[in-house]
Amino acid sequence: MIETQTQPFDKISLLRIAFQGLAENELQEMANVTRLSTYPPGHVLCHEGAYEEVFYIIAAGNAAITKHISEQDGESLLRIAGRGDLVGEMALIQNAPRSATVRTTTECTVLEMDKKDFEILLSRSPSMAINIIRITLDRIRENDQMAIQVMQNANKVLHHLDRNKLEFIQVAAHELRTPLTVIKGYVNVLRSFPIIKTNPALGEVMEGIMKGADRMHEVVNTMLDVTRIDSETLKISSVPMPLKRIFHELSSDFAKAVAERNIEFVIEQDPDTPTINADPTLIQKAIYHLIVNAIKYTPDGGRIYLRSRPIMMENNISGVELSITDTGIGLDTEHQELVFEKFYQVGDVAIHSSGKTSYKGGGPGLGLAIVRGVARAHGGKAWVESAGHDETNFPGSTFYLQLPVEPSKA
Repeated sequence: MIETQTQPFDKISLLRIAFQGLAENELQEMANVTRLSTYPPGHVLCHEGAYEEVFYIIAAGNAAITKHISEQDGESLLRIAGRGDLVGEMALIQNAPRSATVRTTTECTVLEMDKKDFEILLSRSPSMAINIIRITLDRIRENDQMAIQVMQNANKVLHHLDRNKLEFIQVAAHELRTPLTVIKGYVNVLRSFPIIKTNPALGEVMEGIMKGADRMHEVVNTMLDVTRIDSETLKISSVPMPLKRIFHELSSDFAKAVAERNIEFVIEQDPDTPTINADPTLIQKAIYHLIVNAIKYTPDGGRIYLRSRPIMMENNISGVELSITDTGIGLDTEHQELVFEKFYQVGDVAIHSSGKTSYKGGGPGLGLAIVRGVARAHGGKAWVESAGHDETNFPGSTFYLQLPVEPSKA
């Protein structure tokens, strides 16, 4: 229930608290156009997102100022307003909807001023406008400090959860390795039995089991690679590494996959591409994951280009740029940084097909995280460029991996 006060109230004293430095005649002019009202607990003075035309100064009681974060997280408390605090002035100044909800937490008495009177007073009194700007800036600074503290606390929690997740992945990967090794060992033993050699159906079953075990073993190794990268235990064994040899080895490894998908695989190396000092195993893994990614998101009959060229990196450091360009479905801008995060998946995971190199095949979402981890471990960088996602016109994507000729000593 709203009650308009009729008993005498010292508006000037309240306004003097709210607007320090205003002349008495300015305070009196403001007092003349304000009205005093009392609201019960739980009354909403300002509705977030609404266009409203009243500005409030709290005379007695308290009000909570909250902002809607999301359906899942609900509202976040920004601050508790008390005697002398301004409420709702910014929306009137900006001619904008309310940026937060203001709800009384106790019986609350306020001075109210309509927008038209508020604008007239501001136009007449530069000192009042300066006061409101100062108050608003102070409030923004306080809100920023509060938001920073909340983000720091959330970051600590996320970091702790991420550590727990990595530890679980590491334990799970090690636990899976042993039974997989046992399975592969028994399959190899069974292959030697005459009944298996002479029975094509059983031979095909054995091949299927071995193929599945190999795939699981590869995923387990990828999981372990990610934990080593994130725990900063990735060690680089830097040796001279000719990229041409690695390119052609990987080309041979994927010959069957690209043939099955009718994908043209083209290698283009600048003749001036230098030999780099790097960890061959890690670089091969990074390029391997880039090629797998390109094959997955390129439709049958497409093309993939693997290129290298010499470049000059930041701080005049000699380097090499490797790029994988495909004629696939492309990638929207909002995903182009996130795809390098571990476990990140673009689109609905539930509708992805299975298989390492099948079209839009699913996976653990770790390959590109390894690519970036390897790049950073060598003092390089990795990123992607694409015109966007389009499964009709196929704009494609280009993934870049830049590496220095000499790896970083850090």
